Amino acid sequence: MFCGDYVQGTIFPAPNFSPIADAQMLGGALQGFGCDKDLLIAVLTQRSNAQRLMIAEAYQSLLGRDLIGDLREKLSDHFKDVMVGLMYPPPSYDAHELWHAMKGAGTEENCLIDILASRTNGEIFQMREAYYLQYGSNLQEDIYSETSGHFRDTLMNLVQVLWEACQQKTGEHKTMLQMILCNKSYQQLWLVFQEFQNISGQDIVDAINECYDGYFQELLVAIVLCVRDKPAYFAYRLYSAIHDFGFHNKTVIRTLIARSEIDLMTIRKRYKERYGKSLFHDIKNFASGHYEKALLAICAGDAEDY
Repeated sequence: MFCGDYVQGTIFPAPNFSPIADAQMLGGALQGFGCDKDLLIAVLTQRSNAQRLMIAEAYQSLLGRDLIGDLREKLSDHFKDVMVGLMYPPPSYDAHELWHAMKGAGTEENCLIDILASRTNGEIFQMREAYYLQYGSNLQEDIYSETSGHFRDTLMNLVQVLWEACQQKTGEHKTMLQMILCNKSYQQLWLVFQEFQNISGQDIVDAINECYDGYFQELLVAIVLCVRDKPAYFAYRLYSAIHDFGFHNKTVIRTLIARSEIDLMTIRKRYKERYGKSLFHDIKNFASGHYEKALLAICAGDAEDY
């Protein structure tokens, strides 16, 4: 990933964009007893996140109503989750997902792993701020109360962001693990992993798998895989969510929305290279109706690889 590898999303700013015109269209689509779901998909999946936020402002000004509130009221099930999820700024969406992963019935550890292992220090900082603004709660304190053991310590280090804070800690995972968790300079870490293999003759993922287990092991491996090839990591997570768990909707929705303007096109390519079938093919096999249409529209970009 450090040799000029180009990553690309699937959603870009729409040309000739008019937030007022879009707000009017959405107002019409959401009025009355019915709901024009096809129009919602056509508008919201074909605008960048910044444009969708402008549409929400125009919607509030024109109609005196909250667009997210109307989407929640008119839609249902996973289709609602997709449409509402598209309306959050990225840090707020991450915060939303983390909150629900911890505050629901049982902690959804894989959500914590996916988000905190893959975001940059800057993204984690913004997410932490958004979490406090949205929920009046401290992300680190919530992680501390909802998780345990080395897994908790590792997540806490990831959220802490600051290298200096990590150097104050003592215990088993200084040295290599501290570097992985706190520095998070991907280029440096990639070189460290290479040197680890040269010295030990063992891949660092194999070493982690031998030494640790459970969610702590999964988190460490996720960090390493994200350093090596983040689109490949998310291709793996999507494949696993689709095939190993009978279509784990939360993981699929979260990944497609969060990566849509970053590297989803590249994730699609990795998916097809590694698993032999397109992401479109697998979504069609497991999803249906407007939910399927919305997921495919987010994946599509300007490509026709259905």
